[in-house]
Amino acid sequence: MATEAVFTNARIVLEDDIISGTLVVRDGLIVEFSEGSTASGEDMEGDYILPGLVELHTDHLEAHYSPRPGVRWDKISAIQAHDAQVVTSGITTVFDCLRMGSDEDGGFSKGEMREMADAIQTAEREDRLRAEHLLHLRCEVSAPDVLDHFSDFESDPHVRLVSLMDHAPGQRQFQTMEQYTLYYKKKRGLSEDAFAQFVARRQESSARYAAPHRNALAKTCAERGVTIASHDDATLDHVDEAIGYGVRLAEFPTSFDAAEASHKAGMSVLMGAPNIVRGKSHSGNIAARDLAERGVLDVLSSDYVPLSLLHAPFVLADALPNLSLPKALAMVTATPAKTVGLSDRGRIAEGLRADLVRVRRRSGVPVVRAVWREGRRVA
Repeated sequence: MATEAVFTNARIVLEDDIISGTLVVRDGLIVEFSEGSTASGEDMEGDYILPGLVELHTDHLEAHYSPRPGVRWDKISAIQAHDAQVVTSGITTVFDCLRMGSDEDGGFSKGEMREMADAIQTAEREDRLRAEHLLHLRCEVSAPDVLDHFSDFESDPHVRLVSLMDHAPGQRQFQTMEQYTLYYKKKRGLSEDAFAQFVARRQESSARYAAPHRNALAKTCAERGVTIASHDDATLDHVDEAIGYGVRLAEFPTSFDAAEASHKAGMSVLMGAPNIVRGKSHSGNIAARDLAERGVLDVLSSDYVPLSLLHAPFVLADALPNLSLPKALAMVTATPAKTVGLSDRGRIAEGLRADLVRVRRRSGVPVVRAVWREGRRVA
């Protein structure tokens, strides 16, 4: 039998407008929306109805799995805790980041992330999950074993996004040694000699492995039709390199020039929603709000705070006269979905998935009041 739900007296967020009206869902799809309220249906009390958020980059699962140094939590339990938090933040599609490549700075052993991916799929089969979970492989190209780790996923259809990263000192995220020293030496309490040796090893590893690993990973992704992301691009040379690899997503560019060039080249420029909420980068790089003001910010990611993905678009719309709320919300709905080829979601339009979020916001932090995935209420 057909299942139908009617939501009325709602502020419905479309791509370019917000209308006060009624939305009809049938068999998991959006079938109709119109201005005006009806006598029947569930009263939304003037709350927003917006598309389910699409999260492309979150390290949050890793934090649940390894909540303390050396601690490994039960995988299914970690996945369920992660899933519960993202869904109640309005996220209905989440790309779980799994780290490929290990070194002395951390990482996971060979096979460990494959076990995590298997656990996600087990949880999915057992109907434990409320969001849809896809995979984003974060590949540390300077790590000697990154290709070995990646080989565990070469035939996994859940892999829809691969990022090419190099966190060696003196480039990209850490263009200056001042930033790197703060992030690694001071936070980890290394001596001058130990830190100097650590830096030398990381730089040597990057010089040896980064280029051939980038080439190999980009080639495999192109063959499989997997979206490629570049990470922490800082210079125009980095952007040219990304263009050559067919990159579609520029994650966390660290300079305005790199962000602008990536945007002009047709890549979606992604920055952290926590950066928007806080008003600055946690690692001392460019402020995402400045990119939004100049029109070169396309996608937001919650990164390490799930609720920030919903909060940040409201902050942007409040702060920037040239950015409407629908356009700001597109950074967490329509644009990320389009970037990775998910054409069935991210917008309120007839025939698309009824991934929906009911949000109340009078001021400050918005409140999620209900979430539906494919028409099924999940929160």
